Amino acid sequence: MKSIFGSAIIIIACLACGIIADGEDAHAEIIRFTNDIDHDGKYKYHYETSNGITAEEEGEGGHYAKGGFAYYSDDQALYQLSYKADELGFHPTGEHLPKPHPIPAAILKSIEYIRTHPQKEE
Repeated sequence: MKSIFGSAIIIIACLACGIIADGEDAHAEIIRFTNDIDHDGKYKYHYETSNGITAEEEGEGGHYAKGGFAYYSDDQALYQLSYKADELGFHPTGEHLPKPHPIPAAILKSIEYIRTHPQKEE
């Protein structure tokens, strides 16, 4: 479980560093930052930078986390990603992420037929 959260944090940190390292973003400043950690392992943080990057996360160390981040690309398009991480893994959501293709109608019809006509055991 700890490796899920560690991986998620590393990925987010790499994305943020990659964004900040290019061009004029290298001079971005943190304009707002909060970081709260409770004695029972619960935590919450939030930050904003002068170049429009925002990130936040809350969770309980080693058990779950949820949060998100946003930034502007070079062409000023806003990219937003939210996520949760739990015992089932890391679950990101965002409009820019690839989406699965819809299931063809013929396949859906076949699945419905199989569901409504179960095989009889011999």
